[in-house]
Amino acid sequence: MELIAIDLDGTLLNSSHTISQENIDAIKHAQQKGVEVVVATGRAEFDVRQVFAHTGLATWVIGANGATIHRPNGTLFNSVPIEEKDAETILKWLEQEKFYYEVFSDSSILTPQNGRHLLQIEMDRIKSSNPDADLEELEQALEKQFSQTGFYHIDSYKDITESGSPIYNILAFSFEQEKLDKGWRTFESNPDLTLVSSANHNFEFEHKDASKGLALQKLADHLGIPISETAAIGDSPNDLSMLHTAGHSAAMENAKDIVKEASDFTTSHNDQHGVAEAIYHWLS
Repeated sequence: MELIAIDLDGTLLNSSHTISQENIDAIKHAQQKGVEVVVATGRAEFDVRQVFAHTGLATWVIGANGATIHRPNGTLFNSVPIEEKDAETILKWLEQEKFYYEVFSDSSILTPQNGRHLLQIEMDRIKSSNPDADLEELEQALEKQFSQTGFYHIDSYKDITESGSPIYNILAFSFEQEKLDKGWRTFESNPDLTLVSSANHNFEFEHKDASKGLALQKLADHLGIPISETAAIGDSPNDLSMLHTAGHSAAMENAKDIVKEASDFTTSHNDQHGVAEAIYHWLS
């Protein structure tokens, strides 16, 4: 094995949003064996570096679901931003439909000033329609969403589109399944976009030429590594492209069924150091 690509949330990170020492040790062991380790995530690269703080880890980072690739030293290697016209269409629609959204640019996550208020309205609706509803899962989803770093609040999507900054990823988030379904139906046939979901309450947009799988292939070619000598680990549908691309694949025990079906084997839960288990399996 010459390269291992690892998803972040639900895979390398445990339910406390931290990396276990067992996973850190396994990654460092692989690197000492000469294996390139790549974190492949829907998150922004600068957010990944914050997660890595105090771990001693330095890896390649495929960010924004494949729209960016950064070297271990943090410099940009490759990027595929969303076309300006497509970004404007998406953002205008999301604001009209009262979605909470996040836009990944070079150095910040741009999000509406009233974003938390929009999500609180949705939570209140759920409480009103079903007073006995267990909101713990929704609150955990919010905690995970807001655990990222680099947020910058804007008043309107026009603040983003008029700035001219590259837009790598647009994430739409809602607790209302009807809204999510409507968003998916509205954009799924757009040939210029990649549409994926990384968690129960979101869908995400990238350029049609951006995905974790395409980025993995691009990086393997750059490093001169045969794709047959690569492996990938993930848990969500946005990982499927790299699981299909890699020569070897593993799904987390906590992964969606569609991810398990696409993988060679299932490793342990993300709270039980499943990444470390998969790495040692491949290196043995």
